[in-house]
Amino acid sequence: MKKNKRKEILENIKLFIGGVFDFKDMSSKLVEKNAMDEFDNFMLLCFGDLIGIPLPTTYYTLELLPYLAEDLKGWEYRIMGRKDIYMDRWGDFDN
Repeated sequence: MKKNKRKEILENIKLFIGGVFDFKDMSSKLVEKNAMDEFDNFMLLCFGDLIGIPLPTTYYTLELLPYLAEDLKGWEYRIMGRKDIYMDRWGDFDN
């Protein structure tokens, strides 16, 4: 009984330290994924007409084009590589 309790305590300490120091860099990957998702949402709202989604604000978002031109090609490849843009975006909210 004492041996099992000691193992359990050591396992809990190991899990705690692993979570505190984040040895696998999971938190930074999560932050990067969330930042990329937010950027994709922004680009989809601004330049969705480039992939066939009609937007009434195209004239106004063209003013942002010089600032976002570098990122536009990568975003277009990421979005066009997806099977269903809408389900990818809102599929995260099904939890």
